[in-house]
Amino acid sequence: MWEAIRRWFDPADLRSVGEPPDYRFSLANERTFLAWLRTGLALVGGGLAAAQFLPPLPLTHLREVIAVALLLLGGAVAVRAVDHWARTERAIRLGQELPASRFPAILALAIGAGAVLLVVAVLVRAVGEA
Repeated sequence: MWEAIRRWFDPADLRSVGEPPDYRFSLANERTFLAWLRTGLALVGGGLAAAQFLPPLPLTHLREVIAVALLLLGGAVAVRAVDHWARTERAIRLGQELPASRFPAILALAIGAGAVLLVVAVLVRAVGEA
């Protein structure tokens, strides 16, 4: 694990393997990485917004749970983005098949489940105020 993390910060190590790829593939990999970072930043921003602007919800500490979940998910997306970028760049340089990942499916399910929970919280609040 530590070896993989070290590689994130060592461009010379990455360039020492395989052959230099067509730059378009490396740039496409970088654009994908940046898209994942934007997703992570959006989740972190959503977590901060939930912590600061959501009114107290009917369930004790639900607002804080939502905020912390979004913040942790945003951090996980950012870390996963850099790991996937490094593994993909290495595979491109070595002419190997690109690494498969279940992370996009897991992220989509987590966001979907979170949305359902937020709908329930909104409905519980609406019924409580009626």
